[in-house]
Amino acid sequence: MTSSMQDKNKSDSDSLSLYYFKTCPYCFRVSRVLKKLGVEVEKRDIHADPRHQADLMAALGRKTVPVLRINSSDGDERWLPESRDIISYLKSTYG
Repeated sequence: MTSSMQDKNKSDSDSLSLYYFKTCPYCFRVSRVLKKLGVEVEKRDIHADPRHQADLMAALGRKTVPVLRINSSDGDERWLPESRDIISYLKSTYG
């Protein structure tokens, strides 16, 4: 199996959560790419649920959004901030 096929198979088993709020233009950009690529993600509005904001603060020490949380099937957890970085990750992994 090629490396890109292994990456694709691994990404298929990843669980994604997007920390955002509704009026954030950078979050909208990420959401648009997610929709275009057909990637399923759990959306976690930090203004609608204080637990999501608390999770974000505990992980990164800040509440700036968007942030993509990537939970791999092997137990690895990554937090990816910055809309441009998230979009690059999504396109290279799912595009």
